[in-house]
Amino acid sequence: MLLPPDLTDRVPDDHVVWSTLGAVEQIDLSAFHGAYRVNGQGRAAYEPSMMVALLLYAYARGNRSSRGIERACREDVTYKLITAMRVPDHSTIAEFRRRHERALAELFTSVLALSTRRVWSRLGCLDRWHEDQGERVARREPQLREAGRRHPEGG
Repeated sequence: MLLPPDLTDRVPDDHVVWSTLGAVEQIDLSAFHGAYRVNGQGRAAYEPSMMVALLLYAYARGNRSSRGIERACREDVTYKLITAMRVPDHSTIAEFRRRHERALAELFTSVLALSTRRVWSRLGCLDRWHEDQGERVARREPQLREAGRRHPEGG
């Protein structure tokens, strides 16, 4: 009888994917969960912790393209490990990123504080992404404030 491969056997214990998954487990993700319907209507969403880990890992690896992340989910064992062999569509990834732009920027600040500088600085990508996100949020601040005034309940 053939069993599906155990992806954990294919990833070394000291790989950065384990640090990513561990960091996401320690962070409060309530800001991400609040955006989903509790009545179960509509298509089931991917678990926000998986999407956050996926984006965190992809950005740390320098993969910023939604299409590139989708492709990596099909081809790269570490991405498959994060997504449990599921492959989110590039538009789903882009929409998650757009919907949670502010929360992701705040999350990356938390992750940087949580993570050891040695692991992340070895990759050299995460600091630049965080700067980019901070600039994007600052540019969109007036739009976000105006949207909050128009739709005070977030709907």
